[in-house]
Amino acid sequence: MTSYEKAGVNLDAADELVDRIGWRVTSTWTEDVVGGFGGFAAGLQIPAGFEHPILMMSTDGIGTKGEIARQTGLLEGLGYDLVAMVADDLAAAGAQPIALTDYIAIGHLDLDRVETIVESITDACAEADIALLGGETAEHPGVMDRDQFDIAATALGIVEMGDEVDTARIAPGDVIIGVKSPNLRSNGFSLVRAIAAKHLPLDAPFPDTDTPTAHVLLDPSIVYAPAVVNMLARVQPHGLSHITGGGLPGNMVRVLPDGTRAIIERSRWEVPHVFQVLQRLGKVPPGDMFRTFNMGIGFAAIVAEDDVDATLKAFETSDLASVVIGRIVDGDKGVEIR
Repeated sequence: MTSYEKAGVNLDAADELVDRIGWRVTSTWTEDVVGGFGGFAAGLQIPAGFEHPILMMSTDGIGTKGEIARQTGLLEGLGYDLVAMVADDLAAAGAQPIALTDYIAIGHLDLDRVETIVESITDACAEADIALLGGETAEHPGVMDRDQFDIAATALGIVEMGDEVDTARIAPGDVIIGVKSPNLRSNGFSLVRAIAAKHLPLDAPFPDTDTPTAHVLLDPSIVYAPAVVNMLARVQPHGLSHITGGGLPGNMVRVLPDGTRAIIERSRWEVPHVFQVLQRLGKVPPGDMFRTFNMGIGFAAIVAEDDVDATLKAFETSDLASVVIGRIVDGDKGVEIR
């Protein structure tokens, strides 16, 4: 006789997982949430204060950073990487992230492993005031190895009609402010893993530090969204950019109108040590580094010169370091790093 369990899917374990994570998920809920945990769907009332709300959505995952986490068992920060990828995209459009659902695919339903991942997601959601409405954990025997997994999420954001970031306002003379990132976040890990496989044993100290390499590479992402929402209450930026895959060149060009060019002054900030080591060991050309990694700038705001001080102050109140990194000039649409 063949059964679902013999085929590799354990329904009893799935039920136990729901029991384990239910309280963590509902701990992110406010009185605006409609529905109960474990149902087919949950909803969210539009928060008070919006007259003409626009809903925005973003979907993403953490890429192959999860593979290093799988190899080392260091799963505790992955939720921050996941929430950052979708919430910060919404913030770059001027939206306030309000809800999220996750998807975890795994070869074998290891309850402790999945519980740790979900706990990390709920911690990140709670810190960012985002309701984790639910999600899906799918067991894929025969398709994924038993200990392999992948995680993704979709986030919902809200913005008042007319308050969206209007990139058409970007003009020569505008100033580019970079919000610093101390680590890799969750982009470029196919290259990171290739370099690590040759030069960086995960259990050995990272060069010039006493910290194990795996801990350096898996350092959790900053979730910029709450700080960006705080900044939006003080300043009307002309453009916002979440610096993910593609780096500064690939992400800033997405918001530039025709006829404008972003000039980035590399000397304005110190590139974190992790990038310097990867570049040196991998012999990666500078241009490839800037197209692959954030290089120490995880988010960028383009503002009028008169708004520079207020923007810097807004990020400072959120305990984030920011700095002027360049300007907008006339020219062919593009990003130039000097």
